[in-house]
Amino acid sequence: MVFSRGTWMAMTLACLSTGVADAASGTRAQPSRPAAENNLTAYKGVIVVDVASGKVIFEDRATVVSPPASMTKLMTFAVLHDLLLGGQLTLQTPVTVTAADSRIGGTQVWLKEGEVFPVEELLHAMMIQSANDAAHALARTAAGSVPAFVERMNVKARELGMTQTTFRTPHGLPPASRRIEEGDVTTPRDFALLSRHILRQTDVLKYTSIKMRPFGPPVRTEAVAMRNHNNLLGKVAGVDGLKTGFTNGAGFCLSATAQRDGRRVLVVMMGSPTSKIRDLKMSELLERGFAAIPASAAPLASPADSPIRAAPATKSAPAPATSDQPAVKFSIPRK
Repeated sequence: MVFSRGTWMAMTLACLSTGVADAASGTRAQPSRPAAENNLTAYKGVIVVDVASGKVIFEDRATVVSPPASMTKLMTFAVLHDLLLGGQLTLQTPVTVTAADSRIGGTQVWLKEGEVFPVEELLHAMMIQSANDAAHALARTAAGSVPAFVERMNVKARELGMTQTTFRTPHGLPPASRRIEEGDVTTPRDFALLSRHILRQTDVLKYTSIKMRPFGPPVRTEAVAMRNHNNLLGKVAGVDGLKTGFTNGAGFCLSATAQRDGRRVLVVMMGSPTSKIRDLKMSELLERGFAAIPASAAPLASPADSPIRAAPATKSAPAPATSDQPAVKFSIPRK
């Protein structure tokens, strides 16, 4: 199409007039917001559970098998709690760091060979700092060797009905081969079974609700300033746990829980591409969970005060517990 010179000038003046009018009225074109991350790309799998009833509120690809990364430490905690409850360990049992403990990579509190810390101090390091060296030292001390402890983890998983889960480490680091099938693997549904168990049967929130804490004194003159990796603490109402995880193979994972007005929601999310996407989607799903639980629902009873008490330090680590410990079994109803 060909315009005459007069027509072209008229169109140009009209456009300029419109721009001036918009400027005078304060009207501006609004920038478009980026589209919200959809479920297909926000995670590999997720499940939302009412902790009191065990009812599944929402699930999406909840049976996808994937590495849990450092969320593995929740099972390490569960096994240690059983041993503490049975008296095979105490919170003051001394743990002497070995060379193998000190060489564990990833996130750590930089344990040094020959250092001695009580079990409780290392539990804080494992659950707040997500210290792999602390998890390794605790597992080795509790069962006599790391492989023996990992076997206990798998026994516990079977007791809880975690049929698609295999543990191979107490900390969640990937195998040297980086082959996913050779490391720790689970599903959001299986991990919800574990998370609900420890919420109802242990004092895990005593550790996971702490945002910051020093590690080391009085053994060390300079403490390690530990910071909880759960970014939702203090930002999303009621959040007090549980555990994050990340490796290249696992993506960003989080088993999160919050309590409001006696109601508690649990969300297990695995395989998010970034921590920001994970946290935003997790916040959304926690809200969805609370919206689905009637205000009149029976409140979640607070776990009884833990019968585990500090005891005088022992000179050596106790013998491993027998494998005939009573099992606490429950299941999350399937849709």
